[in-house]
Amino acid sequence: MQFYQHGFYPGDPKIHDPADRLMAPPLKHPLPTKVDVMIVGCGPAGLNLAAQLSKFDTISTCIVEQKDDRLLVGQADGIACRTMEMFEAYDFADHIKQEAYWVNETAFWKPDATQPKHIARSSKIQDVEDDLSEMPHVIINQARVHDAFLAVMRHGAAKIEPHYSRKLLNLEVDHEAEDYPVTLTFERLDSQHLGVIETVQANYVVGCDGARSTVRTSIGRELLGDSINQGWGVMDVLATTDFPDIRLKSAIHSTDEGNMLIIPREGGYMVRLYIELDKLKSGERLSKNTITTDYLIAAANRIMQPYTINVKEIAWWSVYEIGQRLTTAFDDAEAGRLPHVFLAGDACHTHSPKAGQGLNTSVNDTWNLGWKLAHVLTGKASPTLLSTYSGERQAVAQQLIDFDRAFSKMFSAKPMSAEHPDGVDPAEFQKYFQQFGRFTAGTAIHYPPSALVSSGHHQHLATGQTVGMRFHSAFVTRLADAKPVQLGHSIKADGRWHLLAFAGNTDFMSDDCPVRALCDFLQNDTNSPIKRFTKKNQDTDTVISLQAVFQASHRDADMRSVHPLLQPNKGKYGLKDYEKVYSALSSHGDFYEKRGIDTHKGGLIIVRPDQYVADILPLDDYQALSHFFEQVLLPS
Repeated sequence: MQFYQHGFYPGDPKIHDPADRLMAPPLKHPLPTKVDVMIVGCGPAGLNLAAQLSKFDTISTCIVEQKDDRLLVGQADGIACRTMEMFEAYDFADHIKQEAYWVNETAFWKPDATQPKHIARSSKIQDVEDDLSEMPHVIINQARVHDAFLAVMRHGAAKIEPHYSRKLLNLEVDHEAEDYPVTLTFERLDSQHLGVIETVQANYVVGCDGARSTVRTSIGRELLGDSINQGWGVMDVLATTDFPDIRLKSAIHSTDEGNMLIIPREGGYMVRLYIELDKLKSGERLSKNTITTDYLIAAANRIMQPYTINVKEIAWWSVYEIGQRLTTAFDDAEAGRLPHVFLAGDACHTHSPKAGQGLNTSVNDTWNLGWKLAHVLTGKASPTLLSTYSGERQAVAQQLIDFDRAFSKMFSAKPMSAEHPDGVDPAEFQKYFQQFGRFTAGTAIHYPPSALVSSGHHQHLATGQTVGMRFHSAFVTRLADAKPVQLGHSIKADGRWHLLAFAGNTDFMSDDCPVRALCDFLQNDTNSPIKRFTKKNQDTDTVISLQAVFQASHRDADMRSVHPLLQPNKGKYGLKDYEKVYSALSSHGDFYEKRGIDTHKGGLIIVRPDQYVADILPLDDYQALSHFFEQVLLPS
């Protein structure tokens, strides 16, 4: 899609007239007096959590925001491959892919060997390695992601709408209370109700209220860390230029004028410039009062000599300091006390934006927390499950900060030369960029062993699906309609667990087929986790969904022999679900070969509701399967 050629206008670019993109101002409803979950902050983390919880009409969720309306122009823009996989679970990834800029290659520029005052391209590299994900790395205005989450919330079973113009004044936790132990006090900021105080009681609170989080302060947590005294300016501009790689992500190191990162934006015309500013003195702060847009444009032109850029319009700009900070814990739990207040996003970790990890890490925080809250509030799991959130996500945030510190230091350094022998070698910077490609893509997250992640004793049965890492999708062919589909796209944001059974080398659904035997166990045995943890009035796959992949071609498999558990009757009419059985073979290759599935024995992969591999088991290890779910779920 191409748009913005006549200037930047927020909203849906498919709507021609910018005036028609305007939405009615939000209604000024009072806050509820009691809720299951109170979310403070309508950033990416908060909206992602609300979108997940909107799937459950029995959970009362409220989300508040201090600003007076939804975001129109966002700061963040980079959407990692893993985040796009998450968006697919909400069914809006295709919409984002159509509208966004795709980062396919990255160009590296350094001082020209013959004219050091000028820059010259050193190389171009593929941005994302082959088969790292079925999703691209994309760039899009953060506000458009917000709009997608808001639509999911609005149309979900719980029909959630944000309450704007609310400032959190105070939060208190009564650790003796059994119900609604958290009390929040808000001040209304809208003109019709200015100064009105509202009080809400909640079972759980999630602070997604940014680096100056009131929620974090209220529970006595601190952001610890420091700044590296480096200032940067950032601008989204419509401009003309003779720089040849203006539509490629480009990292530029100049000899003496500083460094710059160019990020093409969606629409084919707009571009983001990250421009290095002078090194700050200890304790010095940056602000728009000391840096102007003319200063940033002049700095950009000095850095990219002999090329020039003529800025026609500035859609958004800001200045910031690079700092890496992390809280001591992501919740209010203490020894012997379970958590009731959680932190997510910038409220518990901050870092520079150049590696594009802020939004991506923030939404993955609440992607981890959302299904756990839903499990507890719907009675599927004990509140002890919530203790795993801080343990899993704090370690990820620490890894991010360590990476960001090294990346920012390397990017901000002068290029190595005779005058700067201690500078960074541009070739080393490029090597570092490539080395950490999986981390920046979001696919390197690896949760440690716990009740939710096994030690991986049977990892050899599926070597390409690492226990503790996200399920790595690939194409299969659905038997019922011969459609090639991504297997991972069947795992939606609905709080369900998934059992993916990969058949060995026995005939399709024959008497000695271990998948058939597994189905018999799950359908009939009293120790079956499906029978134990699913209520009698619910569809069979409400809590745990079973799917099966066979090595036979879809044309050689007889649908009449499929086990009833793989074609369950669902809904009020008892309609048959035909979308649970697949062939590993497709025009895109063999799933078993791509993901290291044992072709002789097959295997069973347990996938968490957030798409992470919890365990890999032999198909006939019913005891281990039952034991795993006994550690996590409560009997129905």
